[in-house]
Amino acid sequence: MSMAKAVDFIDRASLHWQRSRKCVTCHTNAAYLMARARLKADPAPHISVRKFFEQYVDDWAKKKPDSEGIVATASSLAMDDAARGKLSETTRTAFDEAWKLQRSDGSWDWLKCGWGPFESDDHYGVTIAAIAAAKAPGDYAQTSQAAAGLAKLRGYLKNHPPRLPHHKAMMLWLGSELPEWVGGNDRQRWQKELLDLQLPDGGWATAALGDWKRKDGSAQTLDRGDGYGTGFVIFALRQSGLPAIHPAIRRGIGWLKTNQRESGRWFTRSPYKDGRHYISHAGTVFALLALTECSELK
Repeated sequence: MSMAKAVDFIDRASLHWQRSRKCVTCHTNAAYLMARARLKADPAPHISVRKFFEQYVDDWAKKKPDSEGIVATASSLAMDDAARGKLSETTRTAFDEAWKLQRSDGSWDWLKCGWGPFESDDHYGVTIAAIAAAKAPGDYAQTSQAAAGLAKLRGYLKNHPPRLPHHKAMMLWLGSELPEWVGGNDRQRWQKELLDLQLPDGGWATAALGDWKRKDGSAQTLDRGDGYGTGFVIFALRQSGLPAIHPAIRRGIGWLKTNQRESGRWFTRSPYKDGRHYISHAGTVFALLALTECSELK
């Protein structure tokens, strides 16, 4: 396993994405900015991605992206600020736009094109925004706008209980930031559901975390662990308080240590269609976060 190759991979993937696509997306540079400040490596690529996000928000004065892009941008900036210890005006501006677009039920008009786990229902946007607003430094969650937005988010989650394993993992992550939003019985039940999905190889399969259908109607890969499924579930379980010495966590860490590819990434097959498998970008980010949460990166 090579942390240096993994960080180099996510650096290159994010820089290439924003040069070629000129936008923020959940599976690549948004996931990147949630984590990169926690990784001890050359700061130059991180600085470049951060500058892109700041310029991206500045450009909203001329043309705004859809609500998903605004929420993803605000959330990633807030998590980056949390690692840096200070809330930026750019982050505040991005969240101001997100709250303006929030619907009365607490959700946003989210892209639903079957691209699980990020773009298939409203739940991801609600939970990632709640996590980010709660994590934002400077008591941001106590400001009037954030408090009102969070109240609507909590209402949405009460009216729409988590249905899929991925939803439940997001709720476990949310519970680490807003403990009063997740009851103890729910936490234990969701932990068990995720633990029961661990495969004999020690990993978790992303496709097993949802009910997403492949574009061509072919079968999902459910019998092998992958980067996103394994990294994300370990990260969520650690956020929920499961100790790093738990046997399932140790087996999952073993999977991560032995399944990194030569490129530096942890491969994840797209649950929607074969091609570029962009979810491998987020999978590599969460593999690194899982290793960090278990004190495996020195």
